[in-house]
Amino acid sequence: MAFLLGALAFVAALLVSVMLHEAGHLLTAQRFGMKASQFFVGFGPTLWSRRRGETEYGVKAIPLGGFVRIVGYTPLEEVAPADRDRAFHRQPAGRRAIVIAGGVVANFLVAFLLLVMVAMALGLKVEGTPTTTVRTVSECVPAGPGAGCGADAPRSPAAAAGLRAGDRVVTFGGVPVRDWDELRRAIEGTAPGRAVPVVVERGGTRVALQVRTAASGDGRTFFGMSPRVVGERYERAGPVEAAAFAGRTVGAMLGGVATALRDLPAALPRLFSPDRGSIPGGQVGSVVGATDVTGQIFSSDQSFRDKLSGYLAMVVMVNVFLGALNVLPLLPLDGGHLAVLVYERARARIALARGRPDPGNVDMTRLMPVTYVATLLLVGLGLLLILADVLNPLRIPR
Repeated sequence: MAFLLGALAFVAALLVSVMLHEAGHLLTAQRFGMKASQFFVGFGPTLWSRRRGETEYGVKAIPLGGFVRIVGYTPLEEVAPADRDRAFHRQPAGRRAIVIAGGVVANFLVAFLLLVMVAMALGLKVEGTPTTTVRTVSECVPAGPGAGCGADAPRSPAAAAGLRAGDRVVTFGGVPVRDWDELRRAIEGTAPGRAVPVVVERGGTRVALQVRTAASGDGRTFFGMSPRVVGERYERAGPVEAAAFAGRTVGAMLGGVATALRDLPAALPRLFSPDRGSIPGGQVGSVVGATDVTGQIFSSDQSFRDKLSGYLAMVVMVNVFLGALNVLPLLPLDGGHLAVLVYERARARIALARGRPDPGNVDMTRLMPVTYVATLLLVGLGLLLILADVLNPLRIPR
């Protein structure tokens, strides 16, 4: 039930994020006197609509996006004589640029404001101190970060040795360990595949275990436990600190998205392998994958505050990703339309410098093949990611 609730919450957040993106286009177009004839959430058959003024607002059957129809968005569209002066392509370049960028700005603004709200109302998490007490025991040796336990995945050394949640590790390989740093260094200093004596305190009694370490997906020594953390808490931030936190986080997320998109082509062969999540590109998912991850957050054993924080982080990430994706200079994305506009203005300036008339709008019919290819690539990549998320889903660390 918790998983389903999380999945539904993500779908709702995605639709709202898309709606806000399109609202960025709508409001700026209306502000400059352009005519927006439709504003819809979803695609396909219309489920409900209502006209207010000259704009029809509504919901369509397939909740996979949304759109706003601005009259004369390209010179290819037929425009009624009464609307000709309000057509998008006849407006000054500066106004067109603002309308095109309105959706991206809306997504980044939503992400920023959400983070400010989280920092001030929910609070920023202060990391506690990890201890040598076991919080959870991994069931298997994962092939990489985010990889789950497949049917043929080997058992983790900790699980095979009988380590339990609540055990406190006293010595590792004969070396006393007083805190998590010492235990981590002892694990990392042991070669994979080596038999290691481990002493734990369990219910006031010391128990000797024999552990054979393994190699993780990146070749490092893997033990298979997560530490219990003490002293974790949330501290509410003031407006200035919250704004600084939001700015840093959005910047870091943009950097992460750029890295993931850069690495995505190299990660494509790994999408269906156990080490899918070992590089940033492999961690790119579809709507299906993001819905699944949100369901995992809601069904985890975390506190309500941790779950809410994780969910809002997903909503922020969705808005940052939508904004970053639409910046790409590919038609039919916003970045592609902005690139065409920049080219038009550059061409006009060159013509003016040479004493020639403004060539006007770009002939969009010549760009249609490029648009079709880009659309096919984007749709194909989306379907491939959906298939990977169904057959080889990413798992959040427990």
